Amino acid sequence: MQGSQRKAVLCLSGGMDSCVCAAIAARDFDEVYALHFSYGQRTEARELEAAREVARLTGVAELMALKVDIFRRIGGSALTDASIAVPNAVHGEIGAEIPVTYVPFRNAHFLSAAVSWAEVVGAKTILIGAVEQDSSGYPDCRPAYYDAFNELVRLGTKDGDIRVETPLIRLKKSEIVQLGVELGAPLHVSWSCYSGEREACGVCDSCVLRLKAFHEAGTTDPIPYAAGTIRD
Repeated sequence: MQGSQRKAVLCLSGGMDSCVCAAIAARDFDEVYALHFSYGQRTEARELEAAREVARLTGVAELMALKVDIFRRIGGSALTDASIAVPNAVHGEIGAEIPVTYVPFRNAHFLSAAVSWAEVVGAKTILIGAVEQDSSGYPDCRPAYYDAFNELVRLGTKDGDIRVETPLIRLKKSEIVQLGVELGAPLHVSWSCYSGEREACGVCDSCVLRLKAFHEAGTTDPIPYAAGTIRD
């Protein structure tokens, strides 16, 4: 019966973590509705392409691609403000402090839209690939943030029974790669680089974390990288 189907709304950036979340959603839910945001980030066209491919390959029922201008207009992040350069990662210092690639309070905007859509389609679960360990140190990727947000959802929705779940939040990046391989996640179409669109730069925080994760998981990252990138 249609009413008995388990439905989920998935926040799908097209990156490695959201790709693995898509594979989890495909395994655990009957219908998955994916939400993608183009928000003025440097690689928004490439991320949208990745999200579309991940959605297609994991059998997403519907992908809603939204374009918002608020973060580009606000600025303050190297991902959305052309006057702020994307820095090269410094090994050993990733996550030590909040980096300039942090987009102010971004995930709250994404999750709010996901909750609204979940109410309409009858989904009780929202999945997002937030990761605390081995990550860049963003404040909206911490467990306490999602505990607080779930209380907001409980108080601010019609039935109060929608919950945001973060299945990857306590995993190491290498464990996420291993899980993705086990689930058959289409990691080859995912995209994580903060600046490159044809080839991943290999030197930004996101690329360095991703390359390290694949190396520690004992496998090779299948996406293209700039010449000279050390993959192991």
